Amino acid sequence: MKRFLALLLALVMTMALVACGGKKDTPPADTTPPAGTNEPAPAPEPSAEKVALNVIAAQYGDLTKDWWADFQNDFNGSHDDIDLTVEVVSWNDIYTVVNTRLSGNNPPDILNIDTFADYQADDLLRPIQDFVSDETYAKFYPAFLEQSNIDGTIWAIPDLASARAMYYNADILEAAGAAVPTTWAELKDACQKIKAYDSSIYPWGVDMTTDEGQACFAYYSWTNGGDFTDADGNWTLNTPENVEAVEYIIGLVKDGLTNTDPANETRYDLQELFASGKLAMMIGPNQITNYVEGKDNPINFGIASIPANEGKETSSVGVMDRFMVFDKEDTDDKVDAIKEFFDYFYEDTRYSDWVIMETFLPATKTGGEIMAAADPDAASWIEIVGSAKFYPTAKAEWADVKQGVIDVEQHALLGGDVGELLETLQASLPN
Repeated sequence: MKRFLALLLALVMTMALVACGGKKDTPPADTTPPAGTNEPAPAPEPSAEKVALNVIAAQYGDLTKDWWADFQNDFNGSHDDIDLTVEVVSWNDIYTVVNTRLSGNNPPDILNIDTFADYQADDLLRPIQDFVSDETYAKFYPAFLEQSNIDGTIWAIPDLASARAMYYNADILEAAGAAVPTTWAELKDACQKIKAYDSSIYPWGVDMTTDEGQACFAYYSWTNGGDFTDADGNWTLNTPENVEAVEYIIGLVKDGLTNTDPANETRYDLQELFASGKLAMMIGPNQITNYVEGKDNPINFGIASIPANEGKETSSVGVMDRFMVFDKEDTDDKVDAIKEFFDYFYEDTRYSDWVIMETFLPATKTGGEIMAAADPDAASWIEIVGSAKFYPTAKAEWADVKQGVIDVEQHALLGGDVGELLETLQASLPN
């Protein structure tokens, strides 16, 4: 009878609590082992489902996968309500992997890649500021955010960046009696002197491959007063400045003053030649410094601005990759989880360690300050990338233009007329 009354009283109290709008707390599971046994009771079930968060990240080097694996473990360990999965994919495969996911209507929540405009043009992205806390958003260099601006909306945030400058072997130039070139004429003169000094040394490195051919176009276009677009954003690929720029570099190749196979020898091949003393000069990113200094017998090298045509200004090429968020009709919990991801990634110390490990440059002001303090030599690079020009990646046609200028260069190497090739490319684009 007592047991019946106790149960009845409990039922009445519960009904009263519900009627008053109260919330009935679920009591903790009883973990006491059953009497007479040593077996532990089963673990209690989680009180709520975790928010699944899927990220596809680009692989920058040998350490990338391990870094992201540790990041995933640390993040999940400190966020009981989020289940983060990071898939690291090589640059050779990432576009195929992403396109396959998109064709199967299974995009990632977050994507780390370089281009974004084609996804935005297909209405696949959400405005990135909806998914980044105000504190984290305020850390980015404004010029970097502007590279993802379409019609006043920022669609992606920068992951990391690099800038380009001219590397030169100081000992080779001195032995050849050549000065560090600052103009196109001086560059050709230095190349000729190096060739006369030692014909086994390649004077100048050129990468017109599918890996960096668009950078090659930018190096000579921008230092000749040309550009991919005009001030209104219209494509201007066939201008006299651009024709002259491509003809100049093709001329160096045909005169035997460069590496022998620019259509197939990538920047990585060139930096190996440079580090081994077989290439006198090349344009490349800040990562080359660490690569050369890491050799057993590092060469004596210097860094200078990219040579410009007479009367024109030098210009560095800034390159940055991005994080973007795909439109998946996310719940408030998912939005909060994505904000947590970005806050965690861009935490100043963690982000700086990531950038330094990958030998890139930071895209945040605080990251730049930390890197400059840790490595005074990096301060000049941070200044360069802060004032560099960038590709017009916010235009939806950029992917086609990128491949188009590479095709122009490669056809020009085979004897094609540069002016006609650029005219054809220009005519294929809307303006």
